[in-house]
Amino acid sequence: MTFMRIKLLLIFVVSFQLAHAQYEFKPTQLILPLSLITVGSTGLYIDWCQDAKYYVRNEVGEWRGDNYCKIDDYLQYLPVTAYLGLDYIGVRAKHSFAERVCAGTTSYFAMAILVRSTKSLVNSPRPDSNATNSFPSGHTATVFTGAELVRKEYGWQAGLGAYVVACGIGFMRVWNDRHWFTDVLAGAGVGILSANIGYWMLPLWQDLFNLKQSNKTIAMTPYYNHSNKEFGAGMVMVF
Repeated sequence: MTFMRIKLLLIFVVSFQLAHAQYEFKPTQLILPLSLITVGSTGLYIDWCQDAKYYVRNEVGEWRGDNYCKIDDYLQYLPVTAYLGLDYIGVRAKHSFAERVCAGTTSYFAMAILVRSTKSLVNSPRPDSNATNSFPSGHTATVFTGAELVRKEYGWQAGLGAYVVACGIGFMRVWNDRHWFTDVLAGAGVGILSANIGYWMLPLWQDLFNLKQSNKTIAMTPYYNHSNKEFGAGMVMVF
């Protein structure tokens, strides 16, 4: 029942975006993210895949020993930083900064809904604790959202580097024993899907805010919620 609810949630979110946006949508854009989510979901219910989860965890644990590394808590935000800022160091972007902010904000909003909703529905235990919010990996979803945004905006030359970072973060979530490898696969799929949602919705924001016709002034202020250990940003747009 839980797996069906996850699929219904994904279908609902995607259908809502498609019904309310003007976009260049191609069904092939769904193949990779939904495949990753589906494969990752097998670790919840299929016996042989559950065995594989423990095998991978044990093997990685032997390599790691006590050498944990928490840099993934910070590097997960590197791709989205590149997405917003590469244009200012000479890498040509396809869209203005205001358009990138709108697409990126939509992407991360969609990602947050998918990750938090799925975590609460599945209640999968983490490998290192009794916490039941393991599936999917939020860190992985965050970094893959940024990586796919970079790829879509700047092409594969910049996107390849962003994806290398994203894959590294996904591996580190397993290395640090915070997630099963299937959580990471699903998180990557959610991230890629979320970035696509952001670009499917972009034409709507272009029309609503007249982004193609005039320049906008945008101010962004980052913040850190210490109690929830969450980063975020506030945005003001002057028309």
